[in-house]
Amino acid sequence: MSPATARSAEPCGSAGTDAAQSLATGAVGITLLHAERAALGHTVWSTVQDWLTGITSQSLIGSDAAALFIGAPALAFTLHTAAAGSERYTKTLLTLDETVHRLVHRRLDQAHARIDSGEFTRAAEYDLLYGLTGLGAYLLKRDPHGDALHDVLAYLIRLTQPLPGTDLPGWWVRYDPSGRTSAAFPGGHGNLGLAHGITGPLALLALAKRAGATVQGHTDAMLRVLDWLDAFRQPGPSGSWWPQWVTADEHRLSAVLQDGPPRPSWCYGTPGQARAQQLAAIALGDTHRKRIAENALLRCLTDPAQLDRITDAGLCHGAAGLLHTVHRAAHDATHPDQFTAHLPALRALLDARLPSREARFLDGSAGVRLALHAADRGGAPATGWDACMLLA
Repeated sequence: MSPATARSAEPCGSAGTDAAQSLATGAVGITLLHAERAALGHTVWSTVQDWLTGITSQSLIGSDAAALFIGAPALAFTLHTAAAGSERYTKTLLTLDETVHRLVHRRLDQAHARIDSGEFTRAAEYDLLYGLTGLGAYLLKRDPHGDALHDVLAYLIRLTQPLPGTDLPGWWVRYDPSGRTSAAFPGGHGNLGLAHGITGPLALLALAKRAGATVQGHTDAMLRVLDWLDAFRQPGPSGSWWPQWVTADEHRLSAVLQDGPPRPSWCYGTPGQARAQQLAAIALGDTHRKRIAENALLRCLTDPAQLDRITDAGLCHGAAGLLHTVHRAAHDATHPDQFTAHLPALRALLDARLPSREARFLDGSAGVRLALHAADRGGAPATGWDACMLLA
């Protein structure tokens, strides 16, 4: 297996626990679609309640395996999103908050102990889908000025510090991107993706800063991540791009040995990476960096070779995710019209890709329909469901 063909760390949407409680593939994620449709007046709220009743009829996962995309935090996110500022689900959310807070503090204790011991991290400790970044994304929406979010952000500050005795960043993982020991990754890897890599924490830090939720060292941590991303930004005939990950040799040489940009996806590609850096630039007031991020995304959209690599319709690594990411980037862009000019072609690209027969959020028809509903509203969901993707 080569660095260019290795699978992503914990493949997006995979989970070894109860499928109904998976935000990516189960009923919890599908309920987001029904909540959005209810908020838009396309269905009745009793439909949402029916789905929630089915989910809560079983014991919720609140163990250390729980995360934004699985178990009690996933349900809490869906309930908070479905409530959309109303008084719906207030008592249930308060109960779930207690579970989430206990989980966050257990996982933070484990993470700090790991850092204190000088051990390498793993993607599921810190990433968006299964790690503390995802839990932080929920807390940012639920209680942006609470102690729990403060503690998650403080952990992310520590994560950006170099590993003691090495020149490797604190988010370096000792395994290959599939979470295994591999001859192709003898020294592990550094992940740049939004779903499982360092641009997830960067996006959370940026969104928190924009919301006025900051901790000591917040700006310095963002700059450390951005400097690292700068070191691996690649020039090319189709514009700047970043690899999905870098190997130990690439890190040592400060050179990317992979051929060309990855597919233009939310989870690992230029769209997600550029959006995270655009958000960071806005939070830092850095117009130069904002221009670099936006230009990278724009050039990606004009490269047929990259667009041809989009082979499915889903949110994670398909056309729906690309369309929705561009909508969100356009909203904050210096020249929004440069992005909106591409939206008809991106909508056509989505229409040309066969949707999954599976009614799933992250890589199925539920996510596609959510992206289409948002597109009809200029890219802004009625319920803010895309907070779990750290796009806004």
